[in-house]
Amino acid sequence: MKTKVLALCFGVMVLTVTLFSTAEFILAGISLEKVEKEYGTFAKRRVLALVAMMNRAKDESDLEKLEKVNDFFNATPYHSDKEVWGVDDYWATRLEFIGKDKGDCEDYVIAKYFTLKELGVPPSKMYMTYAKSLKFNVAHMVLTYYATPKSIPLVLDNYNYKILPANERTDLVPIYSFSGDDLFNAKQVQLGKMLPAAAKQKRAWDELKIEKKEK
Repeated sequence: MKTKVLALCFGVMVLTVTLFSTAEFILAGISLEKVEKEYGTFAKRRVLALVAMMNRAKDESDLEKLEKVNDFFNATPYHSDKEVWGVDDYWATRLEFIGKDKGDCEDYVIAKYFTLKELGVPPSKMYMTYAKSLKFNVAHMVLTYYATPKSIPLVLDNYNYKILPANERTDLVPIYSFSGDDLFNAKQVQLGKMLPAAAKQKRAWDELKIEKKEK
């Protein structure tokens, strides 16, 4: 009897591991043909590369996911909104960012945020942080990751490609941060104080749908 129970338990464990390991990210709600028609062949290849990268990273640690996603999107050239969209300020969706293959700091942050969220990194650990770049004397945005609410956050940036703790980024002066749900006053190593909900950014940034599917 014990042998049968052990065999059954082992079988369930194997099935669970198999199902988990065969889950893959796929495109949902958008066709590659549409991407290619609107943005060209390179954009189609970048979308496929994004999904492939996510499948390689899906079972890795948060830190490894941060590295892979940061490297992937930092390969996109920087261009101002004026150059790309003809306006002073435009927050592109992830698909628009990939499609144009260019964008400014907000576009990098939005793309990284939603990709990491889909990879299972808790949104409660990630904040889009406005800052002043002392090096370039301009307003800037980075993605910050808090391992715990009291941790010094890690900074994912398109200026400095290396992920560093915020206290090592003396070239940045934080102004305020917000998650997908709430907006916060930023402090160098703290989450800060919540601001009114009216200040939330309401644009549908996650236009490019990528979901996990069990084989």
